[in-house]
Amino acid sequence: MTKTVKFSILDLSPVPMGNDVRAALDRSLALARHGEALGYERFWMAEHHGMEGIASAATAVALGHIGQGTKTIRIGAGGIMLPNHAPMVIAEQFGTLEALFPGRIDLGLGRAPGSDQRTAQALRRGLHSDANEFPRDVLELQAFLAGDERLGIQATPGQGTNIPLYILGSSLFGAQLAAALGLPYAFASHFAPQMLDEALTIYRRDFKPSAQLAEPYVMCGFNIFAADSDAEAEYLASSMLQSFIALRTGNPGKMPPPVEGYRDSLPPQAQSMLEQIMQGSAVGSADTVKQAVDRFVGRTGADELIISGSIFDQAARENSYAIAAGIRDLVAA
Repeated sequence: MTKTVKFSILDLSPVPMGNDVRAALDRSLALARHGEALGYERFWMAEHHGMEGIASAATAVALGHIGQGTKTIRIGAGGIMLPNHAPMVIAEQFGTLEALFPGRIDLGLGRAPGSDQRTAQALRRGLHSDANEFPRDVLELQAFLAGDERLGIQATPGQGTNIPLYILGSSLFGAQLAAALGLPYAFASHFAPQMLDEALTIYRRDFKPSAQLAEPYVMCGFNIFAADSDAEAEYLASSMLQSFIALRTGNPGKMPPPVEGYRDSLPPQAQSMLEQIMQGSAVGSADTVKQAVDRFVGRTGADELIISGSIFDQAARENSYAIAAGIRDLVAA
């Protein structure tokens, strides 16, 4: 690795089997505090709907819980699925968060539904609830946060906060939009890595400086499952692998406990699917994870890794992030 890379946390607030939403959100808060103590840059939560295994659907509300229990770590959305919302509402929600936790709020924006189509239809009841209008909605939200008088109305709270925006994506569309608007770009390589290289090339090539950002800034989603041994890490990762398989086969649920030898027990087709999904991942001991991080950052030139790692046991989850922070510090030194 040839440069210092920031490490951040992406949390889906997974609900483990045998637990409820409150327990999941309290686990998220404990992880945020742990990440703050370890020097992680930011703690983001993601908007998903209609899934009993994810507790962060009301993302701004969940972030209020995280902000109240932390002091310095940046907090934000990774991301808000903007077609589900009126831009003014998001400006008000995140303007409120900025008022409560000044200088700590980020706002990542995506255009996917964060749900199935039926749930998306239930969410999008406005006349203009269309993902194709995502660029216009981003500009409108940006104008609300800037307090642009041309709108004729004001988002209060929100106006004048100029909360930093990030474009999220897993395709070339997001790369093109982030480049055109001069915004940071976060690629979802932790679950959809197929277009990663091409998207980053387009983003860097076409980037136009803006008031927010002078040069391209790339964040990459990256799964880390770290433990004392490769075998233990593979065991811990099996909870998320089971969740991936359940989601792709139309049977999502709460996060299951880990299973010994899970990956090897799957049929070849399922193993191949996981191999594709897990390209942006590192599973193993500290040495194994460091090698994988080095390769990934060398490949992408990422400025920041935002790390996901849904682990059933909270202590093991926090230990995994502690090992990752040690890798970050070792590389920086």
